[in-house]
Amino acid sequence: MTDTTAPARHGPNAFFFVIVTVVLNNIAFGIIIPVVPQLVRELMNITSEQATLWIGALSATYAVMNFLFGPLLGALSDRFGRRPVLLVSVGTLGIDFLILAMASNIWILFLGRALAGISGATFSAANAYIADTTSPEARGRAFGMIGAAFGIGFILGPVLGGFLGTIDSRAPFYAAAALCGINFLYGLFVLPESLAPQNRRNVNLTRANPFGAFKHFSKLPQVSWFMLALLCYYFAHTVFPATWSVYGEIRYQWTPAQIGLSLGFVGVAAAAVQAGLTGRALKKFGAKRTVLFGIAAMVTAFLLYAIAYKPWIAFIAIPIGAIGGVITPALNTLMSNVTPRDAQGELQGAAGSLMALSMIFGPLMMSGALYAFTADTAPFRFAGAAFVLAAVLILLAIPPFLRGVSANAEALTGKQLPE
Repeated sequence: MTDTTAPARHGPNAFFFVIVTVVLNNIAFGIIIPVVPQLVRELMNITSEQATLWIGALSATYAVMNFLFGPLLGALSDRFGRRPVLLVSVGTLGIDFLILAMASNIWILFLGRALAGISGATFSAANAYIADTTSPEARGRAFGMIGAAFGIGFILGPVLGGFLGTIDSRAPFYAAAALCGINFLYGLFVLPESLAPQNRRNVNLTRANPFGAFKHFSKLPQVSWFMLALLCYYFAHTVFPATWSVYGEIRYQWTPAQIGLSLGFVGVAAAAVQAGLTGRALKKFGAKRTVLFGIAAMVTAFLLYAIAYKPWIAFIAIPIGAIGGVITPALNTLMSNVTPRDAQGELQGAAGSLMALSMIFGPLMMSGALYAFTADTAPFRFAGAAFVLAAVLILLAIPPFLRGVSANAEALTGKQLPE
């Protein structure tokens, strides 16, 4: 009888394939970050402070579509495999970047972000791919490597985008589209499928939507509390995509190139933590201590950003905040280990919808906080307000996480989760 609980077997390069896919995709995504404020200002003829609200709205548009379609794409990957979902996602993202490159008004930017949000399943599909191909005890390190690939993409992408942006504000978008094309061809000819036929299941439309998926997982205490903690983390983390570029402009008068270099340093720190620290921390300290340590590091970093009146203080905060990156691999490992193999895509789709839900409201909250304390009408000027809000939100992750640890200790038999 076939063992459907064992990970699918692949050649030695299968893991490398998905890592390269994530790296290339995040180079393409990160390359546009430094120039988005500049492009919005050009299209709208507004100031950096005014552009803050439009950038938040663009982020929310992407997130709304990702929230609505994430579970469906996860369910489709459980039915048809991870490979086709990854290919469709990458190909559509390339089309999105071409739309952004040729945008003649702000509404075309919104159209492009909506299209990208519909197909934005790369990260969740990659996580499901890892769950397919690794044993439960190896997943923490594997999820950490996916996080490292994400960081590497953000080392190269924003730096390249910052320098291309000094040539033309649209050049990074064309470069991103080209990278997506290369990524698509790579996946088409090289990337193997990871989901074995015996581990596939039909699409359940009542669960292949964010509300149905949340209802399903809310009945599973070993998953639901961890997902709530993950949601708090995602909300706090939106402070970076929502405000970093314009924060650098407002507080330090950074150019696109300087914004790109700062994000490159963020990527270096994140990759170092994910590749070198996550697996070791989970093995030595267990999931509970790893998550709590990550939360403490993020709170420290957020408060440093808030008081960073000079750029060198912000650069001290970057590696401290990067340690918080251990949170998501640890939570993903716990959730994946208590989820059946034929529902890994659904789990990651639901987690993706949580991220999208945070990206709907998080950027509006964060950019709103930044605007409220930097606009001419501000009661007093405080460019670090959004980071104080982020620190409060990440602290809110502690109670549901501890409740999840307790729920797992009671719900699982014959298997003890890491302390």
